[in-house]
Amino acid sequence: MIRVGLPAHLRTIARVNGEVALDVQGRITQRSVLDALEARYPALRGTIRDQTSLQRRPFVRYFACEQDLSHEPPDAPLPDAVASGAEPFLIIGAIAGG
Repeated sequence: MIRVGLPAHLRTIARVNGEVALDVQGRITQRSVLDALEARYPALRGTIRDQTSLQRRPFVRYFACEQDLSHEPPDAPLPDAVASGAEPFLIIGAIAGG
């Protein structure tokens, strides 16, 4: 099971509390995790990635194992600790401004 941490506003949209556990088939990548997340929680479609281009939305970041993975290719394997469920894949709402 893959653990996914969502920011509060996305937990509200998905109607979940805390982390989400997903069964992801095949390679564990950003794309496969997000595909599984959106399949299980259709209300999240378009909130994390653009529905047409599947590009990450502005002000959304991906983290795992204390690393910013936001600019990694979507089909690059996620760290083994995420694939094993030891560490969560975190989706974070970024903040801008001064």
